[in-house]
Amino acid sequence: MQSNFPKNTAAEAPWLVIHPLNRDDAIAVAALRSVVAPMKGKVEGTAGRGPFNDIMERVAVPESVSFEAATAGRISGWWAKPARAQKRAAIIHVHGGWFNWGTAQAYRNFVGHIALSAGADAFLPDYRLAPEHPFPAAVRDLEACYRGLVDKGISKIALTGDSAGGNLALVLLSIASVRASKEAVAPVGAVVFSPITDLALASESFDTRAESDPYFTKSQAAGLVRSYLGENDPKNPLASPLYGDLSGLPPIRVHVGNDEVLLDDSRRYVERAVAAGVDAKLDVWMGMPHGFVIDVGRFNAARQAFTAIGAFLTERLGRTL
Repeated sequence: MQSNFPKNTAAEAPWLVIHPLNRDDAIAVAALRSVVAPMKGKVEGTAGRGPFNDIMERVAVPESVSFEAATAGRISGWWAKPARAQKRAAIIHVHGGWFNWGTAQAYRNFVGHIALSAGADAFLPDYRLAPEHPFPAAVRDLEACYRGLVDKGISKIALTGDSAGGNLALVLLSIASVRASKEAVAPVGAVVFSPITDLALASESFDTRAESDPYFTKSQAAGLVRSYLGENDPKNPLASPLYGDLSGLPPIRVHVGNDEVLLDDSRRYVERAVAAGVDAKLDVWMGMPHGFVIDVGRFNAARQAFTAIGAFLTERLGRTL
């Protein structure tokens, strides 16, 4: 199993936790790899929307969570509401899909698990997708969504996101944190899963994990990013959170599989955040592929990750039931 991380984790990288792969997960991952291998790197453009949504619709249904179509800041989406949730607190989850795929409706079950783990309502905005609506349309939609929740009287907001949604959640985290003095509500923290933090695609793991990643190739990623960015600078901080000013951000937790081409996007972002004085931590799950957290009914690693993020979000949102 490949690893770019220091062996003496506590001494050299106290912000890093490496989780070993257990036997049951190793068997489950092997089975998954055999199924998805024929499609590696082949899902491109808008043709990927149907298959991607179908995968997300199959996420296990969370218990005691209701779903409600709604709007926030005139951005349509869905609420995931656990039976017992704290008042005046909410999570905004930004869905993944390489900026080209995904819908709030397809993501409901996954985000229901996040809401349930945190004991807080979670809103899923249907931000505009590329290529019909390229950068920075998605960023503007998320800004409007955040302001809309503040206008509804929500005083504690945490941000979560996966993959491209992790990118957008971290961009929104920086924007909302800077504007907190005007809006009176700063994000209390963020949890992101396998975020795409560098749209210049300069991370070494695009090469070191090229074989072990069961889903994506660098050429495929480049096409999807190009569809989103067009001719815009990939190092614009509104496009790539890695290149932004990270000082003053609230606590951040990042979870990523060790077998992902996006591994170093997570590592590099957390390293920069820690250097800027942010309480940021990285959990690396050995042997796990991109999106392993959606398989909460299959992988022990997914269940353990949800336990960790639930504890973090509960603490940040100041749960009182």
